[in-house]
Amino acid sequence: MNIHLHWLLAVALLALTGHARGEPDAQALLQRADHARGGGLPGIVWKIELTSHEDGAVSDSQRLEVRAVNDASVAETLEPPRFRGSKLLQVGRNMWLTRPGLSKPVPISPRQRLSGQASNGDIAATNYAEDYDARLIGEEPVNGEACHVLELAARHKRVTYDRVRYWISAVRTVGVKAEFYSLSGKLLKTARFEYGNTIEFDGRHIPFVSQMIIRDALIDAETHMNFGNIQVRKIPPAEFDLGALR
Repeated sequence: MNIHLHWLLAVALLALTGHARGEPDAQALLQRADHARGGGLPGIVWKIELTSHEDGAVSDSQRLEVRAVNDASVAETLEPPRFRGSKLLQVGRNMWLTRPGLSKPVPISPRQRLSGQASNGDIAATNYAEDYDARLIGEEPVNGEACHVLELAARHKRVTYDRVRYWISAVRTVGVKAEFYSLSGKLLKTARFEYGNTIEFDGRHIPFVSQMIIRDALIDAETHMNFGNIQVRKIPPAEFDLGALR
């Protein structure tokens, strides 16, 4: 048997072994996990309370209402009073800020900080399956729960993070932990997720994120994002019109 044939047989054996193990499709797994954080739904409305802590003390707090569908979202500040009425509009890969007193919306980056460790892009509906290419790199438990570990590589530069390592529960199919990296490979932040909410979608009851805790990788600072008042419903396209935001 020649070397070429040996090589072909080895490749076929590896493929069959992976199939026999029943390894999940990484992109499909990511897409399903997105549902629990607002991605891939016909439309969703929720409220977020952000509380930032630095050196053990509360440094900032905000309350927002978010309306989102697929690749568009608008977040309106409810509190504190000095920022009430400010809005963040995200459509596709672009984002704008407007607030009372501004003559027109200002283009901003999803990577800019909104509050504490939370970036503008963190409050929009998660649509990782659209923005990242996923690769299954292993299995690892998180707090005793079996998880698939995915490596996510950004498809374009308008995402919040260049690279993400994402732990998805093997049983619940929700993201339970994440590490966010720069393009150079520097660890920027870590996050963990809890799912105390439930939504109904496509005939299924799906756990929905109730808390995301984002922690800085270098300093003693973290931001708690608490999600409540979840509603799954269609949202008129006019909600995401830049002209209306003016």
